Amino acid sequence: MNLHDEIIEVRREIHRHPELAGEERRTAGLVADQLRAAGLEVTTGVGGHGVVAVLDGSAGGPTIAYRADMDAVDARVNVLPIPPSGLVFDEGFASRNPGVAHLCGHDLHTAIGVGVARTMARSSEPPPGRVVFVFQPAEENLRGARAMLDTGLVQRLAPHEFYALHCSPFPTGTLAVSPGNGLPGLDHVRIVLPGDTEAVAAQVAALGTVEFPRSIDEYHAHFQAVLTSATQESVSVAHWSDDKAVEVLLRVWPQERGPALRAHIEQLAASAGGYVEYPGEPFPAMVNSPELSTAAGHYLTSALGPDSVAWAHASWPFNCEDFALFLDEAPGAMFYLGVADPEAGINGAPHSPDFAADEKAIAHGVRAMAGLLTHRLAHH
Repeated sequence: MNLHDEIIEVRREIHRHPELAGEERRTAGLVADQLRAAGLEVTTGVGGHGVVAVLDGSAGGPTIAYRADMDAVDARVNVLPIPPSGLVFDEGFASRNPGVAHLCGHDLHTAIGVGVARTMARSSEPPPGRVVFVFQPAEENLRGARAMLDTGLVQRLAPHEFYALHCSPFPTGTLAVSPGNGLPGLDHVRIVLPGDTEAVAAQVAALGTVEFPRSIDEYHAHFQAVLTSATQESVSVAHWSDDKAVEVLLRVWPQERGPALRAHIEQLAASAGGYVEYPGEPFPAMVNSPELSTAAGHYLTSALGPDSVAWAHASWPFNCEDFALFLDEAPGAMFYLGVADPEAGINGAPHSPDFAADEKAIAHGVRAMAGLLTHRLAHH
């Protein structure tokens, strides 16, 4: 079995045995075994079930990090409000864990990370520096990156740059780069009111300028829009009410708009005789380095061909991403890997109830990311 087929089987094994955020014991064990067999120095149990592996190349070179997230989702609740299209793709290796599934593509992310590490480890030329592979637990609940960073291990390894990728509904063979853009932050606001909450809830809902898609076509349209749109501002509002309070989740881009939105909500609450509580600090937006994203886009264009690279001009109006915390430690970027094949019924739309991914995208992701990391090390 060649390396590509082995990585496909890694993906399928992870897909068969999905694990919720914080429960990734089996997945982490599989990853650690793969990386140790490739000769990397592996540390497990980092911030829960996190795995950190180091590939040492030539002495004195720079350090670059690559992150892959490992957790699955609760398929009963953690999906976008998109009805199944009727084109559910039966891969033949469905989840054996009832109610849990890889509907966000983290099984591909993990398999690609393993594939990149193994590809670089077996190269006849050692990398001109050091590569740190970070396999992160608990991305879906935004806890895993912080837990890993709290151990201090990533900081001690001191990467100069940090990279990651995420599945997207672009056609297989496409990678999108987003210089200066990324994903919105998240803010939780609780409006406590003395009387009827419905009027205030309606005013809060009106703040939202971006709605989550209600069909696969709308989902694809959202992703296509960032390729042509120059719009830099968006707010998505989720809210629910009881007879005493309105709970609000704000996804805000750019995050500098957050304080003004908080102030506006405080005014709405005060005008209704209520007040506002903040259960926690806002979660930061993920912002890709303009310089490093642009440099990566140029490299990928030269390595893969111009038709393989798409340039995004606006933020992606979807869930926030705790890769943002790693980008606070070192500049870098997240890329969007196309995994869709509509003719085969593979929609590539993460968090849709019938998400499926074209496995041919795995080899594309491995080639692109192994090449990019090697290129960036040589650049330094």
